[in-house]
Amino acid sequence: MAERLEAGELTLEDAAEKARETLLRILTAAPKSRAELEQSLARKGYPEAVVGPVLDRFDEVGLVDDAAYADMLVRTRHAERGLSRRALAMELRRRGIAEETAADALEQVDPEDERAAALALARKHVARTRGLERDVRVRRAVGALGRKGYAPGVSFGVVRDALTEEGEDDLDEDYPGAFD
Repeated sequence: MAERLEAGELTLEDAAEKARETLLRILTAAPKSRAELEQSLARKGYPEAVVGPVLDRFDEVGLVDDAAYADMLVRTRHAERGLSRRALAMELRRRGIAEETAADALEQVDPEDERAAALALARKHVARTRGLERDVRVRRAVGALGRKGYAPGVSFGVVRDALTEEGEDDLDEDYPGAFD
């Protein structure tokens, strides 16, 4: 794209129109952050002189809204996948969402909601491992929660609760300090 502009084969206005069409196609498939859109256009060879003004216009008309995107991402990833605040923060950062915007979006998930999601995941993983040794069950469930971004203390606590609901006892004796 940049080569065609430099060679005079394409005007700046033509390149901007092509960038608009490309952005609309991308956004039709799925919402994206401004940073993700910038990266997509850069990979396609659009120069910054074209990308910046086109994205600014998309911002003005509300087609690109990082705050709304971050809110939606946090809401859906937490509800559907049970991701922790820490995992959500990493995903927002990876997608190019500004720290302040990410912090505002993460306020939707309070500690009680996060613990409830962790407990639901723990119950699911504990139920899948019925019949296995308790150590294996604990290790697998805590590992699964860790991959969702939950801290070890939270993970062990909800796994203990899930196992206790199933009638397992004396977990504190087998894992001293893990459930504190």
